[in-house]
Amino acid sequence: MSKQEIQVDERLPILKTIPLSFQHLFAMFGASVLIPIIVGVNPALQLLFNGIGTLLYIIITRGKIPAFLGPSAAFIPVVSAVMLTEGYSAALSGGIVVGIIFTIAGFVVNKVGMGWIDVLLPPAAMGTVVAVIGLILAKFASGLAGLIPGEVPPELQTKTIIVSMFTLGVAIISSVMFRGFLKVIPILIAVVCGYLFAITQGLVDLSTVAEAPWFQIPTFVKPELNFNAIMIIAPAALVVLAEHVGDLSVTEKIVGKSLIRKDKGLSRSYIGNGIGTVLSSAFGGLPVTTYGENVGVMALTKVYSVWVIGGAAIFSIVLSFMGKVTAIIQAMPQAVMGGVSILLFGMISASGLRMLIDSNVDYSKTRNLILSAIVLILGVGEGKIVMGPVELEGMGLATMAAILLSLFFLLIDKLGISNTSGSEEEETEA
Repeated sequence: MSKQEIQVDERLPILKTIPLSFQHLFAMFGASVLIPIIVGVNPALQLLFNGIGTLLYIIITRGKIPAFLGPSAAFIPVVSAVMLTEGYSAALSGGIVVGIIFTIAGFVVNKVGMGWIDVLLPPAAMGTVVAVIGLILAKFASGLAGLIPGEVPPELQTKTIIVSMFTLGVAIISSVMFRGFLKVIPILIAVVCGYLFAITQGLVDLSTVAEAPWFQIPTFVKPELNFNAIMIIAPAALVVLAEHVGDLSVTEKIVGKSLIRKDKGLSRSYIGNGIGTVLSSAFGGLPVTTYGENVGVMALTKVYSVWVIGGAAIFSIVLSFMGKVTAIIQAMPQAVMGGVSILLFGMISASGLRMLIDSNVDYSKTRNLILSAIVLILGVGEGKIVMGPVELEGMGLATMAAILLSLFFLLIDKLGISNTSGSEEEETEA
């Protein structure tokens, strides 16, 4: 382990923990605020339960898994569909059931053990799935950065690109040139510098800050039991359950420690995620899941301390009550988040490639090639399969395909009808 790494259980002085926690908060803030806005949920309410859910998650996982919980984009289509016909209160009942499903899955994993992970998602599949996580987000990051025509107003595209590239440049320079403590807060430095530069370019609208109250209490929404909403939203939990394993696997590889196979890690993680989702949905928030942006921060900075994640959770709770501060952060132009997202999402994909290398995946074996090839194309191909209320696309589609292929390979091996029953060399010679 590198001396520069701060491991999961290590605590740093408070003066170092604070900026490191803010760095994680800024990293997740864009998507964590954007998703509620898309669905029509109060962002302050979501920030509150992101923080509360993360603290509960840390307690339930016994402080052994550094992960931040935020609203999952996988639920946008189903929640939006329910809101059109049944209303948001009805959609919340579906979110509660999603949390219950996660919790039940945690207890099931505790009983059946962890061997099924290597069977359903062997290294060739798991490493590629992790790489796909970042690749899927690549278009989102490029759009925020102004690199995709039509994603920003034409008259602002040039300035958006300039600000995003400036922000990205600051993050890179901070990572490879700064020393000491400044080296481990490159995202925070980049966000602050990018924000200030964006102001000089006229990309920041602070008009809402003056109108925002200094103190606010998030508006809670009472759930309404609706079986139709539950039938539409609950199946999406299966997709997020699979994504959860991928997120923890990449975190495990970055940290360099067993997180999901040791000390009932995956079981506790599912339960923590489930309880966080039940609590969020019970008061008006969206279902939550582990956040890739924070994984990217850990990969870049080599600071894995769960105490830093806990600090970010506390700041998230505090910000939900601070109207003006929240308004200032919400006014952050997308160009700034686009610049840092290019780096953070790229780090996730690079971690997937690292998993393939460290696992010594042999691509002379046809089945490994097939697994990686199918996962890559289905993951980034922007296709989808619709089964009633459930939509499988992106990582969910890729993960399900990997699981089915792995089960197929296992079946033909058990039946003795695989052409690699002897060795791959025999297949090549034939």
